[in-house]
Amino acid sequence: MDLRSLRYFVTVAQERHIGRAARRLHMTQPPLSRAIRELEDELGVTLFERTSKGVTLTNAGTVMYDESVALLEHADLLRTRVTAAAGATTLTIGTLADTAELVAGTLVTRFREQHPSVEVSIREADLGDPTAGLRAGLVDVALTRTPFEDNGISTRILRRIPVGVVLRGDDPLAGRESIGSDDLTDRRWVRLPDNADPLWAAYWTGGPPDGSSPIVRTIQECLQAVLWNATSALAPLDQPLPTGLVVVPFHDRPPSHLVVAQSEAAPSPLVRSFVQLAVDSFR
Repeated sequence: MDLRSLRYFVTVAQERHIGRAARRLHMTQPPLSRAIRELEDELGVTLFERTSKGVTLTNAGTVMYDESVALLEHADLLRTRVTAAAGATTLTIGTLADTAELVAGTLVTRFREQHPSVEVSIREADLGDPTAGLRAGLVDVALTRTPFEDNGISTRILRRIPVGVVLRGDDPLAGRESIGSDDLTDRRWVRLPDNADPLWAAYWTGGPPDGSSPIVRTIQECLQAVLWNATSALAPLDQPLPTGLVVVPFHDRPPSHLVVAQSEAAPSPLVRSFVQLAVDSFR
């Protein structure tokens, strides 16, 4: 059992679909399916229940997921610390799902022009950590969304993004121009991970989470919960949606902000350069 197998497993668990996980990993589906089968054979347990619609974690798979995420985070931290001790020039950027794509374009070009020898790695966090690994020391800088507890963290706003309610296309509210809190009473809401930042969880859920609702760890899990179970969720209005879903503006929630975040504790010149380039890219 190696780290690559664990990364494959975690990606499949987060996507709940072999095909989507394969695309995210930039590989084809057969070798990914084979790697998961080999991991199950090595452990002697079934990690996923497989259906025509995708996969779900078994009880053993859930334990495996939690332990694998913790182990991979530790491995990433180990790599970061060892590289720093060796004096290599690297930059690790934390992201939340699509936030890296939102700023890529000109930012990548400008950064490569100024720092051609810097090795850049991207670490995607789940919905439990809006700092995308920054608070845990796993990344040097983060591209993320507000709000979250920012004690010890400095943020620069890149874009102001209104928020909406994600609904199925056949929902009675789907055709409205906007929605308020009074329209959403008695709705069943998604649940974020129990260890999620309280400010973040309160903002991105429109009401008390239903104890029976499954915990969603990724944006895709969140969207699929709405699609399959008519669960309600909040998302930025620019969030790409699968077929069958719509997002309606939510006028009772202030806009979120796309931000670049860094630690207040003496950031390196490379981090300061990245932050300034990110800000300049949105001017």
